[in-house]
Amino acid sequence: MSEERITNYAEFWDFYVAEHRQPLTRLLHFIGTSLGLVLLFWFIKNGTYLYIPLCFVVGYAFAWFSHFVIEKNKPASFKYPLWSFISDYKMMFYMLTGRMNAEVERVKTK
Repeated sequence: MSEERITNYAEFWDFYVAEHRQPLTRLLHFIGTSLGLVLLFWFIKNGTYLYIPLCFVVGYAFAWFSHFVIEKNKPASFKYPLWSFISDYKMMFYMLTGRMNAEVERVKTK
């Protein structure tokens, strides 16, 4: 059975939210993305540009662990890397502004 490809970001966002139902998954994404950003700024500040790829390794390690171990699904970044990257920051913003739980509930009732 072939899976239909998502063709717009609004559909993708709902899929992304559904793939991040568990609060611990969202927390680990938040930690990984935050550490990735801290490392990025650190490497730029110190001129150690060759280490910048480590920002992605750290960020994705937390995210992928949460998908495989907690959600027991495949990370959306495997199939939709750019939209997933953007959505990590959108989710982080929604978490900081207290709107992410409402998004999870909204998608759950669809």
